[in-house]
Amino acid sequence: MSFTTTYFRILSAERLKMAKSPVWLLVLISPLISLLIGLLSSTGDWNALMSVMVMLHGMLLLPMLTGVFTSFVCRFEHAGGGWKQLLVLPLTRAGVYWGKFTIVMALVAGTQLLLLGSIILTGMIQGMADPIPWSLILGRLLLGFLACVPLAALQMFVSLIWSSFAAPLALNFALTIPNILVANSATYGPYYPWAQPMILMVPIDGAGFGAFNVPLSTLLSVVGGSAVLFIAIGMIYFSKKEV
Repeated sequence: MSFTTTYFRILSAERLKMAKSPVWLLVLISPLISLLIGLLSSTGDWNALMSVMVMLHGMLLLPMLTGVFTSFVCRFEHAGGGWKQLLVLPLTRAGVYWGKFTIVMALVAGTQLLLLGSIILTGMIQGMADPIPWSLILGRLLLGFLACVPLAALQMFVSLIWSSFAAPLALNFALTIPNILVANSATYGPYYPWAQPMILMVPIDGAGFGAFNVPLSTLLSVVGGSAVLFIAIGMIYFSKKEV
């Protein structure tokens, strides 16, 4: 079976699994919390409002949710010998990997789109006088989405290795907690996958601290390079995974 056929079959199968699972409801959590934070804040402009609303989202909630999404897409196959049943079928392993990875990133994209709605709604409720800075908001949310690509690939690799559903989540949560400390370092912050979503989303270029002062071009190079590396590692492992 070709890569394309496998890919779309996996997408269809994962969509059906998600429809029967409450995991898709998790995309609502961070946008709703951010909405509450925004409504309780007293900011005077869009830039400050965006900073307030994406800080907790990028620092803790989005990295944690990415880990939950990756664990969920592998959970069904880990249970009851699902991998054996799946991998003995005439499917390309590359198609299986990319199908599952696409579902993870689709859930991340859904979270970011709902956060966009939360930011716009909060600004309207607060009666912002300035026009909506679409380029700022969309640009930062897109950067946050891109920063989740290497993070999702790394967590996918961990979820493929460990059959336990809880172990990858526990590791992900433990590595997410130090984000605010890591972001203080311009040396280590840009290279820490769990901190990259926050660093790229908070709009404080040139006026921040630590990794927030690292040039955007450098951050994007690191994110792009690590995404390629982690995806390659995950695909190589999955291609050699025993049935």
